[in-house]
Amino acid sequence: MSRLALGLCLLASPALATGLEIDIAGEGEGTIVIDLLEDVAPLHVARITALAEAGAYNDVVFHRVIEGFMAQTGDVEYGRIGMDMRYAGQGGSDQPDLPAEFSTLPFERGVIGMARTSEPDTANSQFFIMFDDAPFLNGQYTIVGRVVEGMDDVVDAIKIGRGRDGAVIGEPDRMIAVRVLEGDPVAPPPEPTQ
Repeated sequence: MSRLALGLCLLASPALATGLEIDIAGEGEGTIVIDLLEDVAPLHVARITALAEAGAYNDVVFHRVIEGFMAQTGDVEYGRIGMDMRYAGQGGSDQPDLPAEFSTLPFERGVIGMARTSEPDTANSQFFIMFDDAPFLNGQYTIVGRVVEGMDDVVDAIKIGRGRDGAVIGEPDRMIAVRVLEGDPVAPPPEPTQ
């Protein structure tokens, strides 16, 4: 097999198992761990991990947070702390938009979905974390992962938006550091009850 053919085979193979570790500052202070589903959405997972490795997500705010629904972040173009928050949520990255990678997985509590416009093939860098189940999203948005640590004590405490469409008023919570983990993180076993 030629080097070119070998390289093409490697590019076509699924990405290595990965996860994210995200440090959050604000009302939802703490660290969350996400298992990325590279077998479900390889292009979207590759984008998220590349942006995380480049530090693009550091200091990006949760600009849209709707109680009982979801917390949205990831606007690396307009959503960094210190920028004009009126534009947060309107940008992406300097990379082209991605084609949809819809699956049959359900949108349940803790699932990570990719934000997009009304057009299916417009996801770029923004993603959202589900506070609760939302079956009306099934098959409509790309699922890229799920929270395996920090859901109850960190994600559930993220500052809720009060503005139009869940816009966060005042000081939003933010991702202060996003790190790529090697290997699939798994949820710790439940605490034994006394």
